[in-house]
Amino acid sequence: MTTPGPAGSTPRAKRVDARRNELTLLEAAAAVFVTDGVDAPVRLIAERAGVGMGTIYRHFPTRPALVAAVYQHQVEALAEAGPALLRESGDPGAALQRWAAGFVQFLVTKHGLAGALGSDTEGVNTLHQYFVDRLVPVCDALLDAALEPEASERVSGYMLMRGIGNLCIGGDNDTHYDAARLASLLVTGVLTGAQDDSDTIAPEVAPDLPRDKE
Repeated sequence: MTTPGPAGSTPRAKRVDARRNELTLLEAAAAVFVTDGVDAPVRLIAERAGVGMGTIYRHFPTRPALVAAVYQHQVEALAEAGPALLRESGDPGAALQRWAAGFVQFLVTKHGLAGALGSDTEGVNTLHQYFVDRLVPVCDALLDAALEPEASERVSGYMLMRGIGNLCIGGDNDTHYDAARLASLLVTGVLTGAQDDSDTIAPEVAPDLPRDKE
């Protein structure tokens, strides 16, 4: 039997409260990182979360620890969003588009991760592998739901995510560039292109092309 504490709360309730507080801090930090970058003052995060700076340091003693925790938190949110979007949407293609839009937002927060972690190359590599292992299967599942089985093999989740990632490079620094729009067009191309490949000539049946005379 668990004995209530002075305030009548149990150890389990305290753990739940602590986790809730941590999530509040992570969401506040993620929002600040988007607007002010990963080097934003801790004061801004504390103000957004409605807590004192000491509370943040109790949960995350260093900036690298905070940045890594925000990264992992957002990866988990994206991983959970994939199945949820498929359940909620009657159109798997629309679900994929919405997930891709969230992925673009995530990449904005990811910008500057390596610099924030300093010389911890192993930490950066570990987070990247965690990102790949957790999200590629989610993107694959969305593609499988949106495309015919034989068509879904043409573009893998890894390939699509890599393409979106390349479109996002430098996009947060250029007001004339809309990475989210281009990512949406890329997904649309994957969805429509996989359904209409009548103009595609398979390598094994492609006609011999004339060669220049040597």
